[in-house]
Amino acid sequence: MDRTLVSLSGSSQSALADRDIAHIARVMRPSLHGDLGGPILPAAYWRKRLYHLLDTANLSHAQLCTVDSLLLQLDQFDADPPPAWDAMAPATAALFPPPYPTSAALPL
Repeated sequence: MDRTLVSLSGSSQSALADRDIAHIARVMRPSLHGDLGGPILPAAYWRKRLYHLLDTANLSHAQLCTVDSLLLQLDQFDADPPPAWDAMAPATAALFPPPYPTSAALPL
């Protein structure tokens, strides 16, 4: 069986790049914020994908602007440390008083 290299036309490459950029724009931020365990995928992963797009695809001006915007979002994410989820909130941050009397309020 002969294998042939399939080359895509310019419009097909542009459409694939559009879909890849739209996918990254849609899932990058939720993936970076993740959950209590931290980011699902780190900023380095998204940066690598965006640089790969810049290196391999012949991007239009609008696509370049979108990729640049996503790279700036990654820079901003790296500059701002994520919140410390491990730290306990101070006791004064409780919204409601305890439903039972505390030891200080119990008569002796």
